[in-house]
Amino acid sequence: MEPGRQATALFRYSLIRELAVPELSAAERGALITALAGIDHAGPDGRRVTVSPVTLRRWLRAWRAGGFDALAPAVRHQPTRTPAEVLAAAEVLKREAPKRTAAQVARALAESGKGAVSARTLQRHFARAGMGTGSDGRPPRALGRFETTGLGEMWTGDALHGPIVAGAKTYLFAFIDDWARIIAGWRWGLAEDTLRLEAALRRGIESRGLPERVFVDNGSAFVCGQFHRALAVLGIRIVHSTPGHAASRGKIERFFRTVRGQFLVELEARGGAGDLAELNELFGAWVEGVYHRAVHSEIDEAPIARLVRSRRLRVPTPAELREAFLWAERRVVTKTASVSLFSNHYEVDPALVGAKVELVFDPFDLTEIEVRYQGRAMGRAIPRRIGRHVHPAARPEAAPEPKPSGIDYLRLVAARVAAEESRRIGYAAMAGESGATEVDQPALFSSGDGGRAS
Repeated sequence: MEPGRQATALFRYSLIRELAVPELSAAERGALITALAGIDHAGPDGRRVTVSPVTLRRWLRAWRAGGFDALAPAVRHQPTRTPAEVLAAAEVLKREAPKRTAAQVARALAESGKGAVSARTLQRHFARAGMGTGSDGRPPRALGRFETTGLGEMWTGDALHGPIVAGAKTYLFAFIDDWARIIAGWRWGLAEDTLRLEAALRRGIESRGLPERVFVDNGSAFVCGQFHRALAVLGIRIVHSTPGHAASRGKIERFFRTVRGQFLVELEARGGAGDLAELNELFGAWVEGVYHRAVHSEIDEAPIARLVRSRRLRVPTPAELREAFLWAERRVVTKTASVSLFSNHYEVDPALVGAKVELVFDPFDLTEIEVRYQGRAMGRAIPRRIGRHVHPAARPEAAPEPKPSGIDYLRLVAARVAAEESRRIGYAAMAGESGATEVDQPALFSSGDGGRAS
């Protein structure tokens, strides 16, 4: 029985249960019916209702004849004007490809000549048939409202595809505190990679302190082992959202809509940013000067107001931060007491031959490698052959396009030659030789007769 019909049946039963007592005489039952009809009651939907004596007697007869189920309202099926064969064909199309929307099914039916039907009619039909409205044919999952109880309990991180700056696509990594709605850490960069992600997280930790956990999706940057290592070193738990349920990261997605509607629209209106540094500068001013100071619709106060009255989070030492954001790779030491890392070769302590060691390094400097075994420092790896100085994934921001010099070399050459042409002199004309043909320029090559021009 559907929840609505069951609630109605329970309401009706609550009114007639006293009337059904066998010991009541007809007069006593009549008096009780009159009393019940004279007052209002809280209906199944919460509204106050009154019930007539006739209705009470009808409900009592129905219960005696058919029990509790007889008190439920009858299911009324409205006759449909859409032919049954058209609805059947619509069901086949929907089951064949659950991602088809009702509007797409309606278009397919019309295109195939099976009949015209509105998308709204198909939506109601699919709902009655239990076919749902989700992309997989199932009803959308209901998500309850959730909010942590204090600053730093959870940061949600994600990436936003941004505008073209200086000829290159930009990306914004950002982390939002679930409770205060403060943008804890952020960074605009030219790649959607782990390096830029870690830069955003590091900025947030340096300025706001250590969160208890971060909540992120399953993108390549967020599942990278280097990112997980940084969190583990700092004691931060990581939680990944369920694939396909972006709504669970609703707070950061809502922030990104605000970025598009308030920051990027103004950036476009001013003609964009000159370079990445200017983009980060303008964005930082907007976050601190506008977003953090505006009253947030969900918490009814400005994020900065929540921040100032919250507890302070622990900020790690510079040494802790450096250790956390070093990268690491595992290698097995060869019989020659050496290891290789991205085509580079290093010599290590001979006592480590055959052992699996951890090579810890700055991704931008592969000449300085620290060797660790089971968490203990075992000295530095001595470079023997270095072909790569940075980690393959540590791509630096692209260099800005060079400014034009303003020098058009070829045009300058053409202008110089034209000026020289205008100054050339006809030597025969200067000598006054009659009938002589003016020579525009001296010969460049001799004719072989003593070096005279012909």
